[in-house]
Amino acid sequence: MSNKRVAVDIGGTFTDIVILDEKTGQIRNAKTSSTNDPIVGALRGVDDAGVDLKDVTLFSHGTTVATNALLTRRLPPTAMICSKGFRDVIEIRRGNKDELWDTYKDLAKPYVRRRDRLTITERVDGSGKVLEKLDEKEALKITRILKKRSMEAVAICFMNAFLNPTNELLMRKIIEREIPGIRVITSSETLPEIFEHERFSTTVVNAVLAPVVGEYTQRMSDQLAANGYKRDMLLLHSGGGVMTSKTAQDYAGRLAGSGIAAGAIASKYVAGLCGFKNAIGLDMGGTSTDVSLAYEGQNRVTKDWYIEFGYPIRFPSIEVLTIGAGGGSLAWIDEGGSLRNGPQSAGSNPGPACYNLGNKTATNTDANLALGRLGAELAGGEINLNLSLSQKSIQETVAKPLSMTIPNAAKAVLSVANANMADAVRLISIARGYDPRDFALVAFGGAGPLHGVALAKELAIPTVIVPPNPGTTSAMGCLLVDIRHDLSQSFIADTSTVDPKELNSEFKKMEIEARERLLHEGVTVKNMMLQRSVDMMYRGQWRTLSVNIPSKLTSMKLVVDLFHKEHQREYNFRRDETPVDLFRISLSAVGLTPKAKLAKYRTQKRIIKPNQFRKVWFDEKKESINTPVYWREDLKAGSKIKGPAIISQLDSTTVVPPGEIASVDQYLNLVIKISGSSK
Repeated sequence: MSNKRVAVDIGGTFTDIVILDEKTGQIRNAKTSSTNDPIVGALRGVDDAGVDLKDVTLFSHGTTVATNALLTRRLPPTAMICSKGFRDVIEIRRGNKDELWDTYKDLAKPYVRRRDRLTITERVDGSGKVLEKLDEKEALKITRILKKRSMEAVAICFMNAFLNPTNELLMRKIIEREIPGIRVITSSETLPEIFEHERFSTTVVNAVLAPVVGEYTQRMSDQLAANGYKRDMLLLHSGGGVMTSKTAQDYAGRLAGSGIAAGAIASKYVAGLCGFKNAIGLDMGGTSTDVSLAYEGQNRVTKDWYIEFGYPIRFPSIEVLTIGAGGGSLAWIDEGGSLRNGPQSAGSNPGPACYNLGNKTATNTDANLALGRLGAELAGGEINLNLSLSQKSIQETVAKPLSMTIPNAAKAVLSVANANMADAVRLISIARGYDPRDFALVAFGGAGPLHGVALAKELAIPTVIVPPNPGTTSAMGCLLVDIRHDLSQSFIADTSTVDPKELNSEFKKMEIEARERLLHEGVTVKNMMLQRSVDMMYRGQWRTLSVNIPSKLTSMKLVVDLFHKEHQREYNFRRDETPVDLFRISLSAVGLTPKAKLAKYRTQKRIIKPNQFRKVWFDEKKESINTPVYWREDLKAGSKIKGPAIISQLDSTTVVPPGEIASVDQYLNLVIKISGSSK
């Protein structure tokens, strides 16, 4: 009987699988090694989990296929056609650098080489008037070049096409007529906004990924169908929604942020189950940590992101800050004699020193093991860690150079790691006008629960939440999303001169397109939600601020007032006397998917006995403490554990320092209230 939902999150090392029973709300988790062909690994994992795809009502999928294609430059032959004189826009960029003062660090090369950036005679002015019609003879010559070079995709990027797409659409028509089957992506359809660099760059990313994503989604869909799955596969995109495989082929660039979005969505959801509208997500893995923020039940969204610096992708994306801090991050001493942590990593091979695979440099995992916070057995005994090798690595890497004892050196290693993560949290919260004390910290990933409480203490965050299965929480995020499209277009005007009727008219045009997209994906009208927003700025500003507005707009004064209020919250000041300009209008179109409820358990007082005791060093004490170790599966709803305590499970370990109390809620989340917090 069809009653299961499956979410698959394919990472570089592991493929995480979450199976939800719609009737009972019970969740099962599976983890398998990723393979060279991610489809093989995903289907093998589903099969190993004992899932019959005939019984699956929804299959959602987060993937790194697009991200990896951009990073490795394993891209299909792709051309760019642009207005004469503008072939180098994507190479000139904005004239800035990721590391401004590093003269030896070169910028990444464009995704389309210069010889394949072809120019053509055409011109549209700044008002949208066609000054020069597309030269169709030149267009035919270009198609012959594309054929000769066996191009699989083409990005058409004409000046001011966002105002009038006539020339772009004609160029596309000619190419598709002369070269059937080629992927043609136009800037006017991809991103109808001002600023040619961002528009061209996003269109190029969309084009180079279109064949990659198209081939992948088609193979995945065919394999699922062959194994009995009867519905559309849904793919998680950067904006925090899902789209069908057909739509993904037209907006392939949106999959570039697929993997990291899932964790942000899951942390928001878990916090909501615990009664918190504001949440900071801490997804700490083996190599990196992803930090996200949700405010008033909504994830922060940005349009300022990229996979490689200099090539912006202007599709809306959940804002996630990634830093090089993970279980495998290496400890090292810089030239000034200061202790550093990461971003270099031991990875999974050779891994931390305790893996006994050749690495002799101390890592965060080695420090946690040496302090007793991490047990010598992981994954139910499948992985055995060598304590003596961890101690030796810390002695040689940190303790000896800095004249410290091994426990103090291990504490120092983790303190630096926590400081790095705390800085990342400050950047995504305090720097954005949010007070961390108003948030709950959701700690997940394999290493997140080891560091969650220490990080919360440093930032005065009052509550830490650890989900039931931290290692597969990101995959669960794929089950919690709706179909979503984000449309936008330039609308540059002084707010004092804008007629609300004109603004409503433009929004209505976008809403027609949005409904058509959702209908194409099988969403009924009653399950559609449309949210209008405008990007605004004070006269003379460069950066804009997005503000949600009501669907029935009658006054521009309301819009301006909303902008002042949001500007005050974000930047801690407002200028009511300064003119406000409109820059962009946007529409978020959501197609609601059925949500299955997670199982709830009756909470009651329980006496839980530890499985064992071991010596553990905590930051709060100078000496080690004989600490009880609990098995997570033994903790039922209503259980309370007073620290010091260690809670172990197959995919993670949670540290509860002395004086803190961890309780298990009705959804089996661990909720740790931080003593002495001000809120």
